[in-house]
Amino acid sequence: MTEWTGAICPNDSNGLAEGRNSGETEMTKLTTFNPTRRGLLMAGGAGLLTAALPSYVAAQGAPIKIGFQLHRTGIGASYGRWYERTAQAALKLINDGGGINGRPVEMLFEDDATDPARGAEVVDKLTQSDGCDVVMGTLFSHVVIGSAPRAGELKVPYLVCSEGYHVASGMLNRWTLQPGITDVRSQIASMAPWVSANLGKKVTMIFPDFAFGHDHRDFFTAAMAAQGGEVIAQIAIPPTETSFTRYFAQIPAETEVLYHVMVGPAVLTFVKELGEFYGSGAKPQIFGFIDSLEAVDTATPGLEFLEGTHFWEAHNRVKPADAGEHEAAYRAAVGVDDNGASVSDAADVATYSHMFSTWETLFAIKAGMEASGYAGIADRQKFVEAMEAMTDMPYGIERPQGAKVFNGKTHQVFGTQNISQVQGGKLVRVHQTSMADGAYEDAVDYTTMSF
Repeated sequence: MTEWTGAICPNDSNGLAEGRNSGETEMTKLTTFNPTRRGLLMAGGAGLLTAALPSYVAAQGAPIKIGFQLHRTGIGASYGRWYERTAQAALKLINDGGGINGRPVEMLFEDDATDPARGAEVVDKLTQSDGCDVVMGTLFSHVVIGSAPRAGELKVPYLVCSEGYHVASGMLNRWTLQPGITDVRSQIASMAPWVSANLGKKVTMIFPDFAFGHDHRDFFTAAMAAQGGEVIAQIAIPPTETSFTRYFAQIPAETEVLYHVMVGPAVLTFVKELGEFYGSGAKPQIFGFIDSLEAVDTATPGLEFLEGTHFWEAHNRVKPADAGEHEAAYRAAVGVDDNGASVSDAADVATYSHMFSTWETLFAIKAGMEASGYAGIADRQKFVEAMEAMTDMPYGIERPQGAKVFNGKTHQVFGTQNISQVQGGKLVRVHQTSMADGAYEDAVDYTTMSF
C-alpha cells in the first residue's frame, strides 16, 4: 500500500496544527468537508478509498453526526486537547476520501469536564439535543462508567477510547464498545512476564485511586503471582493529588521493582518528587506506565533519574527506526514530529500513547456504518451488530498503532504493546509483545443481551 505522505498538511487552515478552531466554544462543530482534487487523488493512490473521487461527488445530503465526549477541562484536559486534535485529523481524512456511505461527516465536541455526572449529561445532549448518530471519545474510566448507562437508556452507540476493563468485564451494556485501544487487563497480561524476568519479583505499586488504577492493582498483582512474583505493597493516590512525597515513605525497603502509573495535571510533580525522594542513592528498578509522563518531555530538568528506567507504551512516542509504513503519514496528519511533540512547538508533547485511539475508533465507526448500510438513527442497532461481527483489523492508515483483533462478544479490541527504556533522555523501544500475549478468557457475551 502506498504511503499517504503529504496527503494532509499539519499546518493547513482548518486548525489541525493548533488543535483548536479560533472562537471555539464549549461545544464545537466540525465538518471539514472541502477536499481538493490533489488530496482526493492521493487518497485514491493510497488504496484506503479506492474510488475517492466518485465517492466525493456522491457525498451529499445530510451529514452523519458523530458526538465527541471530550475531556476539554478537568484532570483529563491534557489528553482531551490531543484527542480533539487527532479526531479532527482523522475526520478530515475521511471526508477528503468521500465521507461515510457517500455522506459528509460532522463532529460535535462537548466538554464533560472529566466528570462522570457531567459525562452522562453530555451523552444526553449530544444524542437528544444535537441529534448525533453515535457518541465517542471518552477516556477516563470513571466518566465512562458514569456515562454508559445513559447511552444504554438512549440506545445510542457509545464508542469509548478508555483502557479500563469495564467494557470487557460485562459491567456496561450492549451499546458500549471499545474498538480503538486495548484494555489494562490485556496490557498487563502482555508485560508482566517481561517485568518479572528482567526487573525483579518483589513489586511495590503506586496507582491512582479510581477504577483505572484499581484495574492496575488487581490485574498486575494477579499477573505477578502467576510469574512467581509478589506485590508487597499497594499505594493508592487520589488522582487530584498535587503533592506526593509523603506517599513514597510507604515504599518497603525490600522493593525490587517500583511500578507506577499516575494521571492528572500533577504528573510532572509526581515524577520529579519521586526523583528527589531517591536522589542519587540506590533505588529499585522502576517500571511505569507512560500515563505518568504523557504530555511531559522525558528530558525535562529534574527527570534525570529516569535514565535507564522502563515504561509501557501503546504507541511509541519517539518514532522507532523500524516504524510501520504509515507512521510518518499519521504523524504528519496530527502535526507531531519524530520525538512526539507538536511540529509547531517542540515543548508541546503529545499524549501519543493514547490519542491514536480516537483516530482508530473513528475509522472503526466508518467501517461499521458501511458494513451495516447505516442510513440514520433507525439503523443504530444494525451498526452495533455490524461492529460485533468484526474480527481482524489489519494494520494500515486506519490503524497506525498496529493491527488488531476485535472480540465482538466482549466489545473489546486486542493488539500489541511496547516496553521502552529511557536512553539519553528519550524513550527507546526495547520489547514488543505479540497479540497473543494479551489474550484472556471472555467474561461476557454482549451479543446474548437485548438492546
